[in-house]
Order: sequence, then structure tokens, then C-alpha cells
Amino acid sequence: MAYLKRELGLFDVVNLVIGTIVGADIYIAAAFGAGYLGPSSIFAWLLAGLMAITIALCFAECSSLLPRVGGPYAYAKEAFGDFAGFMAGWALLIASWSAIAVFPLAFVSYLLYFYPTMPQWLQVIVKILFILILTLINYYGVKEAGRLNDVLTILKLAPILLFTLFGIVYFLFNPGLFLSNFTPLVPLGWGGMGSALVLIFWAYVGFELVTVPSDEIKDAKKTIPKAIILGMGVIIIFYLVTNLVILGAVPWMELSTSSAPLSLAGSALLGGFGAILLTVGALFSISGSDEAGILSSARIPYAMAGDGLLPGFFARVHPEYGTPYVALALQGIFTGVASILGSISQLIILSVFTLLFCYLITSLAVFPLKKKYDGGINLPWLIPVLGVVISLYMMTQCKFNEILTGVLIIVLGIPIYVKYSPGEEIKSVKREIELGRGIFARWIRAPDRFLVHFLRRLAVLIRKIRLWVS
Repeated sequence: MAYLKRELGLFDVVNLVIGTIVGADIYIAAAFGAGYLGPSSIFAWLLAGLMAITIALCFAECSSLLPRVGGPYAYAKEAFGDFAGFMAGWALLIASWSAIAVFPLAFVSYLLYFYPTMPQWLQVIVKILFILILTLINYYGVKEAGRLNDVLTILKLAPILLFTLFGIVYFLFNPGLFLSNFTPLVPLGWGGMGSALVLIFWAYVGFELVTVPSDEIKDAKKTIPKAIILGMGVIIIFYLVTNLVILGAVPWMELSTSSAPLSLAGSALLGGFGAILLTVGALFSISGSDEAGILSSARIPYAMAGDGLLPGFFARVHPEYGTPYVALALQGIFTGVASILGSISQLIILSVFTLLFCYLITSLAVFPLKKKYDGGINLPWLIPVLGVVISLYMMTQCKFNEILTGVLIIVLGIPIYVKYSPGEEIKSVKREIELGRGIFARWIRAPDRFLVHFLRRLAVLIRKIRLWVS
């Protein structure tokens, strides 16, 4: 797949936003809100999207002021020093590895549709093989991983788009089922909104990877915020429509107990064919998302090792395959153990909590970075203030034991920093990271998700129709 051109326009950056965020999350997160809010969980999807837009704009401001790969790690380090940078990078590492561990669990959940009596020991083997195979693909090279991802992306979201379109048409002609499943709209009250938001917010994360260096974007001050708002707007609409169809097809009480919500919804609307279609789509989508995330997550310890903040072996690149094989191996071990010991909701909450810590630091970093550097997209001061408030609010919506776990894991990074903070920088790695080149560039700059291609084709078709009409 070709890299994005150096002169990125509005449409290119919108595609990048959509392509980076939309993946397998919808297959996993669709049922999360039902148990807390019932049908009114649809409002949590809207609110979580608006919160994500706010924080994404803070990332855009930081990126335009400091056009360097590294995300929260780079912004915190520049704004508040090495220790803050390390803590942001450490939290981002935990968040990324926790998120990767969700996918083997989700894969098994959908696989149970075909083999509902699968014993626990076999489920463990499937999880290990899932991680091992995808890690080995990335170990043997970006090119091989890219070829697999190109195939998987075609099969990722096509089933859910077909399901959603069919559901809209079905409900237009048969509104009774839809209305009955949305009545009453608020059966559980609004007390579960915070808990629902934490889980649903996970479907929107990923925008921290789309704030590419601003010198690659035409008229960055205007293009970046427009692209984020437009791209996130499309994602919010996509999630809202999809969840309206899911909630309209399946009673919320039944949906809240399902670990494979799309299989359930597909069966309700299309019978066995729909269940199989969406189950297969989920298996491909989950595999594709995890395959892409494995190498992109390995870039975090790679970058930190380049600054001398982690052991140097994290920055080792295989002489033949050009991949960070040590980081990949250790990441595979961690995610394998986490997928065996943890649950989907536990890992997502840990991922979101540690990510919110990164988002909090990034929102705070806007102020010193604006003083330190000229330019930027000049966001109103209210945006980063809201970013701070949203991050703190969402962190407090976790349960006490979840907050305690997240804080302890973040704090565990302190002795690692104390030990390795005097470490020697690896100049070749730092140069690669600062220039945005090398083994990770493809994962940051290549929007290869199915929805992006679908939107691009749709835009071309609309353009042709407008020319024909005129």
C-alpha cells in the first residue's frame, strides 16, 4: 500500500481519523451500555464521541506545536520534563498492551458461536495461538504484516455495514420491533451513565495516533481541527446508527449479557445467515485490528528506549526482518498472560483508565507548549480546560478497585524510571522517531480500513452524480 502524500488535504486527514479509530471495537463494545442504561445507552455513545472530539483537539494542538511522533510521551516530556514524559509513555504502554489483550478474548467469544461447548483449556490454547501467530507475522516483517492486513481490512466492516443498511430498511417497514425494544427508553435511570461512558469511550480511542506532524498538512491550522471534527462526526454517526439497529433488534436485557452482541443482533434480523455473516466478520475484524495494533504498540517502548528511559534491548531491530523483535516478544508474553487472567471489561477499563491519564497530561501540556512554541492551531483555552475536566471525570467514574489497580500499575513505572533515567540515548532511534520514519511510519500514515475505502468510493460517486446533474 502506498504512503500518504506529503501534502495532506482535508479529505486525506479525515480519512486518517476514520481509518485509525474504526475497527473491531464496535463488535466488542456494542453491548456494554445496555446493562447500565438499557436502550438509552445510545446517548452514552453520543456523549462519549463528543468527549473524544474535545480531547482529540488537544492532541491536534500539541501536534501542531510539537510535530514529533510519540504522542503523549513526546508532549509531556517537552512540557513537563523527562519524568512526566516517562509516566505518560509508561501509561500509554500499559493502555496499548491491555487493549491488545482484549482481542484474543473477543475472538474466543465470537468463536463460541460455532463451538459453544469449547472447554476452558481449549479457549486458553486458542488465545495463545491467536497472539503467537499475529506476533510472528509482525516479527517476520512489516511487508508481510501489511499484506495480511490489506486482506483482512476488506472483510472487517463490510458485514456490519450490510447489517446496518438492512436494519434501517427493515425498521422503516417494520417499526413495531424497533419501538418495542426502545420502550421504555430509560428503564434503569441515568445512574449508570458514568460506568457506561468508560466502556463505550474505548470504541473512540485511537485519535492520539492521527495527529501527524503538521508540516505534512496543507493549511494545518484550519485543516487539523476541521478534519478531527468531520472525521469524528462521521464515526459518531456510524456508531449511533449501528447501535440503534442493534438495540432495535435485540431486547436490552438479552443484549447486556451477550459477549458476542453482533451475532445476536444478526440472528434477530437475518436468522442463521445474519449470525454467521456477522460472526465471521467479527473474527476477521478482531484479527485485523489486533494484527495492526501489535506492531504499532511496540513503537512505544521502542521510542522510550531510544531516549534511554527503558532498557536498550527494547530498541533492538532484527537485522534481517527490520522489526523490533524484543519489544514484540515481551509484548506477546504480557498480552497472553493478561488475556488468560483478565476479562474483556477489566482489560478495557484498565486500558481506558491509563489512557485517560495520558489524555489528562496531554490536555495540560497544551498550556506550556503554547508558551514555549509559536504557531499551533490556536484552540480556544476552553478546549484544553474541558479536556482536563473530561479526563478527570472519566477516571473517577471507574470503581474504587479499578482506580486503585490503575494507579498502582502507573506508579509501578516510578522504580523503572529511577533505574533507567540516566540511560544513554540511542541516537539512531531518536532520529527515526523525530523524523517519523522507519519501521513504524506505515502504521501511523496508512488509513487502510474498509470504512475509509467505502467513504472514498462514495465521495467519488457523489462527485460524478453532481457533475452529471450539472
